[in-house]
Amino acid sequence: MASSPTVWGVHMGAHVSDRPIEGGYVAIGWTAMGDMTKVDANREAFKAALVVAYPNKKAGAIPVDAGTLFKFLHEIKAGDIVVYPSKYDRQVNIGRFTGRIEYAASDPDEYPTRQRVEWLGHFPRDEFSQTALNEIGSAVTMFRVRRHANEFLSKVNLADKATVSDTRGGQVESQDEVADDDTATVSATIQAEANTSDFVIKRLMSELSGHQFEEFMAHLLECMGYTARVTPKSGDGGVDVIAHMDPLGFQPPIVKVQCKRTTSQTPRSDVDQLLGTLGDGEYGLFVNLGSFARGAVELERNRAKLRLINGDQLVELIFEHYAALAPRYRAMIPLKQIFVPDLAQD
Repeated sequence: MASSPTVWGVHMGAHVSDRPIEGGYVAIGWTAMGDMTKVDANREAFKAALVVAYPNKKAGAIPVDAGTLFKFLHEIKAGDIVVYPSKYDRQVNIGRFTGRIEYAASDPDEYPTRQRVEWLGHFPRDEFSQTALNEIGSAVTMFRVRRHANEFLSKVNLADKATVSDTRGGQVESQDEVADDDTATVSATIQAEANTSDFVIKRLMSELSGHQFEEFMAHLLECMGYTARVTPKSGDGGVDVIAHMDPLGFQPPIVKVQCKRTTSQTPRSDVDQLLGTLGDGEYGLFVNLGSFARGAVELERNRAKLRLINGDQLVELIFEHYAALAPRYRAMIPLKQIFVPDLAQD
């Protein structure tokens, strides 16, 4: 039996939107390095090039970054698998490297060095175990996925059942790739924030029915200062909650809310349906636990009367108004406030 393919994890910033998915690639930055395909294929050459390109970079970060760049350009092989957790839409994207490297000097996102990818599947985060999400939640740009490789491979029917999970606690990178203290601290902060968001969204998915989610959203809007009511279960025309600032609901603006208890991507057509219900003095709010398709996001940008709230934004609202939530909701989503380091990365 053939062994499972090597699985790599790659991170990119949320500002890349869905361009890597549409374009079929993952990429790395370090724009001052220029075309890294011209750097000699050894780690020492990458270290030397980094010193020239980034003379103010901490000495301890040089071997870490050089290792990342070398691996991205020279250790990834055609047929290897990539797991790309998108910060843009909370999707875990799984694909196969084609072995083709490109340098896009004019890349608008400042990720010019690309590995071409054939995407095999796109999955909401709640379809994976929390420990698997933790493994791909590293602050490192690129890393090997070892302990939970089979969980990701199984989603695209590539898992080797004979593969044994790594038993070294995930500390599997070579010595020159161990992060410095600040990077490790940033990684811990990112992990804590991601874990909490995953926890909140999974609780909303598992503990509430669709109608109960609508009731929760009406309550959250009341915590924000609105008067809100849930519409009847049938015949709502795509409107689940009506909210307004005056107690009787006669004065504009009136906010019509559609709630979608799903972690998948909501298409533009669903948002169009909500827009079609709006009259004079009425505004549309669409809330889901996942993300919105590009067409829906572009529609929001062009419609002053429309607001979209995705899963991450909803979690932020819950954090902001958590103290005002009814005890039954705080019991459903038990949280406590902590402080974590907020270090800017170089």
